[in-house]
Amino acid sequence: MIPLGPLGLGEILGGAFATIGRHWKQLLGFALAVYGVALVVFGGALALAYLSMKEELHRLLDWSGESAPGSDQIMPLVATFAGVYVFGIVALLVANAVVYASCPAVLQDAVLGRPSGIGVIWGRVRPRVGAVLGTVVITALIAAVPLVLMTLAFIGMVVTMIALAVDGSGEWGWLILVGFLGMLATGPVAIWLWVRFSFAPAVAVFEGQGTIGAMARSAQLVRGAWWRVFGISLLAFVMAAAASYLIQLVFQLLSLIPTGPASLEDEAASGGVAVTIVLTTMVFGLLTTLVGQILTSAFPQLVVALLYVDQRIRKENLAPSLAEAAGLPPQQPPAAYGA
Repeated sequence: MIPLGPLGLGEILGGAFATIGRHWKQLLGFALAVYGVALVVFGGALALAYLSMKEELHRLLDWSGESAPGSDQIMPLVATFAGVYVFGIVALLVANAVVYASCPAVLQDAVLGRPSGIGVIWGRVRPRVGAVLGTVVITALIAAVPLVLMTLAFIGMVVTMIALAVDGSGEWGWLILVGFLGMLATGPVAIWLWVRFSFAPAVAVFEGQGTIGAMARSAQLVRGAWWRVFGISLLAFVMAAAASYLIQLVFQLLSLIPTGPASLEDEAASGGVAVTIVLTTMVFGLLTTLVGQILTSAFPQLVVALLYVDQRIRKENLAPSLAEAAGLPPQQPPAAYGA
């Protein structure tokens, strides 16, 4: 699948595409199952929250100017659905960790030419999910700082515009300045750390390291090749995002076929047509979300895992060990071998 020697950009991207081409059932099926379970769990939590707060929610939606709800009625709703939102984030992080762990496992079988199956992948991934989840959570926390500050700047801009339109006051403008300057200060550091620790999931799977050990090992392997790892990783994310967008666009067009020109605003539309439109939109929206999440998770992680292999070949002469593991005869030059 790849030459067992230092890899160029074309060989890394080609190896990722070859892995998807040969093992797409394992990769996509595994990711679809994982994200599907996470979606069902989140949907169940949302349904339980709605059932527990059904009366309060309906009362809030039906309030009039004479009977405006107080904070004692609003805060339980806010706390409940905020808890569901946090639970959804946790479920997504766990699902991402499982998928991130599966990509190096599939890649290892592809490089060594070994048969692979969903059950085999799960058996190898299950013991490493905790370590990979730790690396995913820490990396997410690093990235969250500039994102929160950027959100703060956006909120400050919106609030300031509303205040200026209502009473000409710009007292919330400081939020824009704080958020913008904070994002400029923390953004480059977050990107640097994200690249420095990007090999951690692959290390946790390939080498069996724990969370801290995997992150330290990743930093060691990235040292001296930060810009190369950053550039190729960024290219992989852009390619995956572009492919995800195109596929989502196709799904959105397909969602129009069952309903034709009808819409919820048509006065002649029957209740059945309205239900069909809503269900079709929801189903296709769910499919596009799942496909987009799978693409933006699996392909970049395959590229990063190949970068990890490349760095070990360059720094630690891993090629002979890979050739031996793949069953390559010693007399054959490893560089000429494709697993």
